[in-house]
Amino acid sequence: MLLTLDLNDARPLHEQVAGAIRRAIGEGSYRPGERLPPARDLAQVLGINPNTVLRALRDLRDEGLLEFRRGRGVSVAGRADGRALLAQRARELLEEARKYGYGREDLITILEELP
Repeated sequence: MLLTLDLNDARPLHEQVAGAIRRAIGEGSYRPGERLPPARDLAQVLGINPNTVLRALRDLRDEGLLEFRRGRGVSVAGRADGRALLAQRARELLEEARKYGYGREDLITILEELP
């Protein structure tokens, strides 16, 4: 899994990590039952604290996307449903809109104007 973080992104690192993993699951890079690399390895590759990665993994577990099994590590419980993937992309779009001075209502108006 190739994860990257945007250090200019205002979102907390654990949300960025969770979003990247959620996207990888939604796009099929990881299939149900497949194990993820250990949190320590992910943290080292990303250059962040392992606790940050663990927090992201716990969030995804709480969403039902990951399973934690003692002695077996973390594995994918199921595919991200379309709604979860769209919600993640909408959050990213909202953050991008804020960089240009647009708020949530402005973004909704733009979406409503689309054909």
